[in-house]
Amino acid sequence: MLAQQRQQAILERVRSSGGVRVADLVRELGVSDMTIRRDLEVLAERGLLEKVHGGATALGPGSTEEPGFTAKSARQQQEKEAIARRAARLVRPGTAVALSAGTTTWALAHHLIGVPELTVITNSIPVADVFHRTPRADRTVVLTGGVRTPSDALVGPVAVAAVRRLHVDTLFLGVHGMSVRAGFTTPNLLESETDRELVAAAHRLVVPADHTKWNTVGISTIAELTEADVVISDAGLPEDARTELAERAGELIIAEDSQ
Repeated sequence: MLAQQRQQAILERVRSSGGVRVADLVRELGVSDMTIRRDLEVLAERGLLEKVHGGATALGPGSTEEPGFTAKSARQQQEKEAIARRAARLVRPGTAVALSAGTTTWALAHHLIGVPELTVITNSIPVADVFHRTPRADRTVVLTGGVRTPSDALVGPVAVAAVRRLHVDTLFLGVHGMSVRAGFTTPNLLESETDRELVAAAHRLVVPADHTKWNTVGISTIAELTEADVVISDAGLPEDARTELAERAGELIIAEDSQ
């Protein structure tokens, strides 16, 4: 195997699993310890991974990195579907709910199209489109105005003004990341301001977030972990995250694929 092929194989392994050990790569690729360490050095110098003691890890996303809606919707699809299915069970007919922008809230919208007498407030173009394509005479959908972000959220002063005088029973808040230090975060400052208004408008805050959001930190905090009445995640959520969320949020629900 050529050095370039070997380095590509190492990079793919890091990206898929989040990290690698030198000893494992030596065994799997059949080369020396020194060769693997040189490969890791090359990849680290190119900014493709981060060297750590005994191996390497994937680079974490920047605090202002904001992938587009299409790119995000392709990630953790199975986990998001399980979370959305479980979150839908919290919605009763005849209530007012808000869905902020996000691919998990977009998945949730598909599970709410059959709920009667529902009022939906959203600043997400894709979420509003789900309900638009499946109209019901007894449903009201309010799409805030605003400036469109890469994740197809509507944000800024117009969105804030639209939300400020509203009151909803439950907000389902899509987040970029969650951590003990930073709380629930987003990489977009204007979206954070709009989301904080949605939090203020809601009687109950539900955060549907898959396990990859843990210890991911965006530039701006929307809410502290303690402000969430319910956090819904998936079976991949690590034990330390479960402990922290169970202690801080009102309730932690782990959505199983079979639900």
